[in-house]
Amino acid sequence: MTINIRLGISTCPNDTFTFHGLINRLVDWRSLNFEVELLDIQELNDRLFAGRFDVAKTSFHAALLLSENWTVLPSGSALGFGVGPLLLSSGENMTPSDANQVTLCPGRHTTATLLFKLFYPNTTTIQHVVFSDIMPQLQQGLADFGVCIHEGRFTWQDQHLGLVEDLGTRWETETHSPLPLGGIVAGRHLTDDVTAAVQAVIFDSLQYAMADRDSALPTMRRFAQEFSDEVLMQHVDLYVNNWTVDLGEVGRLALQQLSRRAAEIGLLSEDARPLEIFTIYGSSS
Repeated sequence: MTINIRLGISTCPNDTFTFHGLINRLVDWRSLNFEVELLDIQELNDRLFAGRFDVAKTSFHAALLLSENWTVLPSGSALGFGVGPLLLSSGENMTPSDANQVTLCPGRHTTATLLFKLFYPNTTTIQHVVFSDIMPQLQQGLADFGVCIHEGRFTWQDQHLGLVEDLGTRWETETHSPLPLGGIVAGRHLTDDVTAAVQAVIFDSLQYAMADRDSALPTMRRFAQEFSDEVLMQHVDLYVNNWTVDLGEVGRLALQQLSRRAAEIGLLSEDARPLEIFTIYGSSS
């Protein structure tokens, strides 16, 4: 019997790279039928809260809030060193310090927004916009600061914007842990066998792309905000790593750090269910 899986992933290059084999059915779907939607990360978060997916890419900020009904798959995550969002300014030598200042964030449940709240609590007025609008609005002087994610990490200097801080570097300095940005979650309504099959397909899809990186470029180009192949592969080099293959123990500890810090600023209750990585036969992959 074929089981339908409503799958949501983001349009960013690390996801389209990882899921190239799955999207184009270049790997065995293992008696599953994937109905795939590609969306902006905050759209994914919103639809996940609405129960629109069986499996989806989501910000780990959102995953923490949804841990009662969702579990993290070992493969497909964005976690690492040097991968964090950048806090940019519309001019030089600016610091968030005034409620009259405006900071643009890429969605209220994104990990980027959580980091800004952790490191700059109660400093400015936060407005949420689609991530691709943040740098253009800063250039136009429509906001003072913006939390920049995805390809903008590689192109912000061309836009003549100021760098306030690399929020990922600050996370690493304070926690001595890689930054968990986002991952693939599966609904607890799925049976363990179905979840294991989904995990296996994602793992196979990632291995397919890693074995022939250039083969994924057409899929990546179709959805990317930036069309330079060099920028696309920079993105893959930064966000696709050993923890994308398997979060493992380091990933588990990083998620614990994120959960603890979110609880410290009141975003999680003390009795919230811990975020769990799905385990197959006593292993995390």
